[in-house]
Amino acid sequence: MLTGNCWLLLLWCLLDKGFVAPLHSPSHGRMSKEHHRSSVAGLRRYGPSGVQRVKRGWVWNQFFVLEEYMGSEPQYVGKLHTDMDKGDNMVKYTLSGEGAGSIFTIEPMTGDIHALRSLDREEKPYYTLRAQAVDIRTGRPLEPESEFIIKVQDINDNEPRFLGGPYTATVPEMSPVGTYVTQVTANDADDPTYGHSARIVYSVIHGQPYFSVDSKTGIIRTALPNMDREVKEVYQVLIQAKDMGGQLGGLAGTTTINITLSDVNDNPPRFTKSIFHLRVPESSPIGSSVGKIVAHDLDDGKNAQVEYSIVPGDGGTMFDIVTNEQNQEGMVILKKKLDYETRKAYTFKVEASNVHLDPRFLSQGPFKDTATVKVNVLDVDEPPVFSKPHYSMEAYEDTPAGLTVGVVRAQDMDAGSSPIRYSIDWKKDLEQAFDIDPEEGTITVSELLDRETVAQHNITVVATKVNNPHLLSKAGVTITVLDVNEFAPELIIPPETVVCENAKIGQVIQMVSARDKDLTPMGQRFYFKSPKDARSRNFTIRDFGNNTAGVVTRRSGFRRQQQRWYTVGVVVEDGGYPVLSSTATLSVQVCSCGAGGMLVSCGAEAVFLPVGLSTGALVAILLCVVILLVVVVLYVGLRRHKDKGALMSSKEDIRDNVIHYDDEGGGEEDTHAFDIGTLRNPKGVQEATLRRDVRPDGRSLSDLACAATSSEDGEDIRAYIHQRLTENHCSGSAPPYDSLATYAYEGDGSVAESLSSIESWDAPPEEEFECISDWGPRFKTLAGLFGEQESQSKEVSDIKDNKASH
Repeated sequence: MLTGNCWLLLLWCLLDKGFVAPLHSPSHGRMSKEHHRSSVAGLRRYGPSGVQRVKRGWVWNQFFVLEEYMGSEPQYVGKLHTDMDKGDNMVKYTLSGEGAGSIFTIEPMTGDIHALRSLDREEKPYYTLRAQAVDIRTGRPLEPESEFIIKVQDINDNEPRFLGGPYTATVPEMSPVGTYVTQVTANDADDPTYGHSARIVYSVIHGQPYFSVDSKTGIIRTALPNMDREVKEVYQVLIQAKDMGGQLGGLAGTTTINITLSDVNDNPPRFTKSIFHLRVPESSPIGSSVGKIVAHDLDDGKNAQVEYSIVPGDGGTMFDIVTNEQNQEGMVILKKKLDYETRKAYTFKVEASNVHLDPRFLSQGPFKDTATVKVNVLDVDEPPVFSKPHYSMEAYEDTPAGLTVGVVRAQDMDAGSSPIRYSIDWKKDLEQAFDIDPEEGTITVSELLDRETVAQHNITVVATKVNNPHLLSKAGVTITVLDVNEFAPELIIPPETVVCENAKIGQVIQMVSARDKDLTPMGQRFYFKSPKDARSRNFTIRDFGNNTAGVVTRRSGFRRQQQRWYTVGVVVEDGGYPVLSSTATLSVQVCSCGAGGMLVSCGAEAVFLPVGLSTGALVAILLCVVILLVVVVLYVGLRRHKDKGALMSSKEDIRDNVIHYDDEGGGEEDTHAFDIGTLRNPKGVQEATLRRDVRPDGRSLSDLACAATSSEDGEDIRAYIHQRLTENHCSGSAPPYDSLATYAYEGDGSVAESLSSIESWDAPPEEEFECISDWGPRFKTLAGLFGEQESQSKEVSDIKDNKASH
């Protein structure tokens, strides 16, 4: 390498004339220039004026040093000189800066610069130094310090290098010539701006004729058409990069590129054989695997995905085929139950096709293949098969033991046709009401059946093969016990009900139904009617046809005073055979009802206790009644006491004074004073008639009685009444508000009518009991009863008055 570098250096020196002078005799070329400059400097320095500018006298050329110098002596770089130097060795040159003293050195007296060691441009391309000329005698600088550069001259000592190798690349198979594969780049550490040391040329060393490379850019392309991945998938290409423009003597570097052909779908799937033979036992369950078939595809990845399908045909309905995604195999699956005795073999065709197609290759033919599959069914010894999976039978509950209920049948479907034996699985069914014939399969009754106890029996019949008892099958049998009509229907009816006094004709007063322990096949059906021997003109039974009936009125105008209770007979019949019936009696009570059919009262005990009243209301009613009775008693007692006093103390004509007062009256406010003028003026009787039920304070006795129930001073009123009753009882006289008077008046009758105190305590009902009527409809009956009593009292009083007048 050193010899080559020397030859290159020599060639370069011959070609570059400008390099020879500074390299070998740098001071010779400068001498004339320096002499000329000295003359000019002398004129300027010692001119007429005596003031001259000192001009810098450095001679500067760019210094160069050859890299990788291998000589035994220090390499000469250049010479420094100043026009201040007269050659008398009075000027000293100094050097400072990068590498001064260690890499570069200068002769102090001559200014020659030498490189002490070999330099590498790739390590450092140039050095910056500073030089100065110093007077030896004074040690003072003759000129200011100046800076200069020493460049390291490049030689071709670095080969091109591929920093990213080895490379990998991929290109689709069957790609046309010139398809881009990849690009490689080599780097040369030499100076690209000087000479051809960094000028690189690319070439293919290994990999032809499949690939080519662009000599300048390093782009690799395909060079051969229709490269098939299935023939060869990976190629190894060796690329060379050479500097010096590829000329002789240039340095070179290589790299490897592994190129892989990627797959395209250019191959259809192909079955390994045209006919596949599979075998499957007839006992295989639905969904089990019958076997597998394989179609190979030379492509890779998704291009090798195969989809299997059964070509429609006779045998294809029994099977299905699915693709195993892991190995692209076709799994034949059983779709329906097999039976060797029915069919022993199946033949169908299977098609394999690619899932992903490449339209560029469709012209090469269909990307699918077809094969034939033959499936042979293997015979398996199977258990017996019942004619039905489940049997349903019926038996009447009075069926005698030993009577046949039904029969079951099982058959051996295998070729041997073994005999069958039947039995009942007693381990599963705890009931033992039936037996079965082991050979015929007939089921008979062994015990008396009762539908009301067990309406349905479920037994399990077992069928086994004689030649292989381990093979058995089971079937369920449901035996329904039919009903026999042995129970009469029962009426669901209350013992009594009510009918309103204002009920209309055809009104339903009670709903009735029935139940029956028997159960007919058509369901329960009941018929309702009235007893034939007990027809009623008041009520009848109406059958609604839905197993219910109603008690209906046949007339209106029911009255409690006339009859409070009625009885109604109801007959119910079932729909069985023979027909059974039962009879019940319903008691009907007549009650008083308000508007909308609301029940008010029933019977005499309910007159004073209306339905729906609260306890407070009942207490108020009773208290009001008691007060009324007490007031009446007090009123009668007072009148009797007053009449007695008047007869005994009167000294005047009895015809002139009707009422005698022992004490002073109340004046105009005394409303109980009787005006004798009324007897002399019969026409003013009606205007002057005194209301005996009016008290001095203006309130009637009935109002006072009613007000007593709501007064806050109720306790005081009761105490007052009790005190008055005690006084009257002790004295034996009535309150002094009435007097007994007799008249000897003959004629057609007095227009003043009778003044007898016999009827004086009886006040008109509309005045005395008006507040009871105001309490509402529920007290209407109470007010009416008081009104009837007052009417009867009035009639008795009139009779007595007539007798007295005669």
